[in-house]
Amino acid sequence: MTDVASLSLPARHVTSGGTRVYTLPVRAFPNFRANTYLLVRGDPHAPAYAALVDTGGSGPDNLGDLQAGLAAVRAGHGEAVSLDTLTRIVITHPHPDHLGGLSALREHTDAPVAAFHSAVPFIEQPGWVRAAWLMQPDAQAAWLGLPPGSELDGRIRRRGSNLTVPRATPVATPLHDGDVLDDLLHVIHTPGHEGHQICLRVDEVLLSADHLLPLNSPPLMPARFLRGSGVAAYLDSLDRVEALDGVTLALGGHDGPMRDPRARIHALRARTREKLEALLAACTQPMTVHDLLLALHPRLRSIQAVLLLDQTAALADYLAATGALHESTREDGAALFTRA
Repeated sequence: MTDVASLSLPARHVTSGGTRVYTLPVRAFPNFRANTYLLVRGDPHAPAYAALVDTGGSGPDNLGDLQAGLAAVRAGHGEAVSLDTLTRIVITHPHPDHLGGLSALREHTDAPVAAFHSAVPFIEQPGWVRAAWLMQPDAQAAWLGLPPGSELDGRIRRRGSNLTVPRATPVATPLHDGDVLDDLLHVIHTPGHEGHQICLRVDEVLLSADHLLPLNSPPLMPARFLRGSGVAAYLDSLDRVEALDGVTLALGGHDGPMRDPRARIHALRARTREKLEALLAACTQPMTVHDLLLALHPRLRSIQAVLLLDQTAALADYLAATGALHESTREDGAALFTRA
C-alpha cells in the first residue's frame, strides 16, 4: 500500500476560470518519464468534472505512478478524485508514451475517451500504424541508405509491427481543430511531431503535448513516412500556437512548465534553423541520410539512433523540398542529397 505521507505534492495551477490543473508525472517506460495532467472543476469534495489528459505508457510502473499521483492530489489538495471518478480521458496524440497506458486504465475507469479524429484508428485498431505508413518500413530503410543487415536497418524494418496501444479501446468523441470539448478544452491541431497531435487550451494555460517542450525540440520524421509529420508542418504549427492571445503558461508532455511560451517558441524555431544549417554544411558531397547522420553525430549512441536518424531525414527532406538540397536516387533505392 502506498504511504500517502511520503508522496510528493503534484504541481498545481488554477486557471483564471477556476480549473485546477495538476501535473502527474509517470514512468511511461523504464527510465523514461512523461507527464499526464488532471483537470478538475467544481467543489473539491464532489467535483463536477475530472479529466485525465494522456495516460503515459505501458511500462510496469506507469499505472502505479498515476494512482500515487491521484492519491497525492486527494491528500494534499482535498480533491475527491480517483481513476473510477474520472469523467473524461483525452489523448493528445497516438504515441506509446501518451497512449500506451490506456489499456491498463480501462480496468479502473469507464470514462469516455476523446482524441483527434484522424488518431481514432490508432486507438481502436491496434496495429493500424502498419496501414498508416506512407512509405513502408522496408522502403524507408532503403531510402535512408542504411547498410543492409545493420542494427539500424533491422530496427527501422521492424517498426511497422510496433503497437501504440496493447488493446483496442473505443473513442467516444472524435475531435476536430477548433472544437471546444466539454465546454472547456479548446482543441488546436498541431501536426509536425505527429500528424494527429493536438494541443489543448484552458483559459491562459496550454497543454502543449510534445509540440512545445521545455528542454528539447520534439522528435520529427519526414512527411513522406507519415502524413502530417515533418519540419514544414512543425514550423507552421509553431506559428499557429504563437498567434494565440493570452496564453501565459505551457505544460508539455515531458519535463517542467514553460512560463513564457512565446520565448520558448522563438527558441525552438531558432534551434530548428540551426539544425537545418548544420545539415546543409555537412552535405559536402552526395550523401545518404545515413551518411549525414554519422557526419552530424559521430558519437551516436544506440539509444538515440532511431530518433536522430528520423530527425536527419526530416531535415534533409525539408531542405530538398525548399530547394536548398537536390535529391536523386541511387540504384539500390537510397536517396542521395547534394547541395543545390
